[in-house]
Amino acid sequence: MPNHQPQGAALRTVVILGAGQIGQAIALKLLDAGGYALLVADRNAASLQRLHALTGMPTAHVQDAVALESVVAGAYAVLNALPFHQAAPVATLCARHGVHYFDLTEDVASTQAIRTLARDARSVLMPQCGLAPGFIGVVGNDLAGRLDVARSLRLRVGALPRYPQGSLRYSLTWSTEGLINEYCKPCEVIAQGRRSTVPALDGLEPLLIDGVEYEAFHTSGGLGTLTQTWEGRIEQLDYKTIRYPGHRAAMQLLLTELRLSERRELLKELLEGAIAGTQQDVIVILASAMGQRAGRLVQESYAARITGTRLRGTTLSAIQHTTAASICTALDLVSTQRLPQAGFVGQEQMALADFLANRFGCIYDTGLGQA
Repeated sequence: MPNHQPQGAALRTVVILGAGQIGQAIALKLLDAGGYALLVADRNAASLQRLHALTGMPTAHVQDAVALESVVAGAYAVLNALPFHQAAPVATLCARHGVHYFDLTEDVASTQAIRTLARDARSVLMPQCGLAPGFIGVVGNDLAGRLDVARSLRLRVGALPRYPQGSLRYSLTWSTEGLINEYCKPCEVIAQGRRSTVPALDGLEPLLIDGVEYEAFHTSGGLGTLTQTWEGRIEQLDYKTIRYPGHRAAMQLLLTELRLSERRELLKELLEGAIAGTQQDVIVILASAMGQRAGRLVQESYAARITGTRLRGTTLSAIQHTTAASICTALDLVSTQRLPQAGFVGQEQMALADFLANRFGCIYDTGLGQA
């Protein structure tokens, strides 16, 4: 793939905040594809050393707010792969310095704060650029938009171990803090044409996809800004997380009956001490829109099953592969002016065709559900 800048031009500096699993995947994808000058920053020196040894990429050890601001100032863009509670503070810095901002947060309150911040921003502030929220909003908006009158849009996504173990039938493939947050916070939906919220873990439903049994239930944040976009234009809109059968009941016991939703640090310690991480995971996506077109009731669907990959000799799990691809696509589409150049940008502002044609987003192009 060619670089974004003319030959001989200085490359735009992109700062990746966070040298963990997702930050590493973002760095590898951008390094391999080319087109940007990259810097990875983190407060964890050991993580930076590992990433530098792997890639040779320049790094910055950032231990306080002053050091963070010095890294952000003067950059073209910041890709924030830090925990969700760092989203609004980093976005504030980027807005102050006119730097484009992208993150992966599933936290609704953080996104609302960034939307408010973006009203007077000179740069793009684009949160929720991962898988869900993120790509699922792009494909969901496209499916519903194919209908003359949209009645329902149902979005289902799971990041699952390929070889599940234990009662939870789950492995830690994502931020534990983010996982707990989406299991505890209220979930936005559209019901009877109006925005509302439902409790996390509600709405349990069985799913059978390609002969494999799953369950799905409401979790927070997966819809991104779709409820604002589609309120009054669609009767039913919801997002549910896909898990193997039995997972939701086990989490209900921990969160509700044992009241660990009130002791999140303890729950995080318990989960990380008892549940192994894995690189052998799979992303399962099922999106379906139903409504009227040319006077007939029709359904438009998208389905995908995505596994991990290897890049520059490094194994990327499926959640690393898909999450990094999504945020890198958003960066590319802003860089090539396929998106607005300032203010708040929601995921559904990306055209699905542009997303799938991108050098990173093409991993989602299954050939299914395309018009």
